[in-house]
Amino acid sequence: MFPLPIRFFGQHIEPACTYCARGLPAGEGENILCPRYGVVRPYFRCRAFRYDPLRRVPHVPPPLPTFSMEDFML
Repeated sequence: MFPLPIRFFGQHIEPACTYCARGLPAGEGENILCPRYGVVRPYFRCRAFRYDPLRRVPHVPPPLPTFSMEDFML
């Protein structure tokens, strides 16, 4: 499988174990099971970081404003 380029999600990605291809979610909560360091916090970073864009959860977009018919009247 070909990795997705980082440009789909922005050029500057802060390394974090939450969306590292090597880390696995630990069973007891939000901790990550790292093959190098064991159980780590979700925003821990190391030099072995490998970005996986499919693990990244996008931000919720803000709600769209509602308009009435008076807003479109001249």
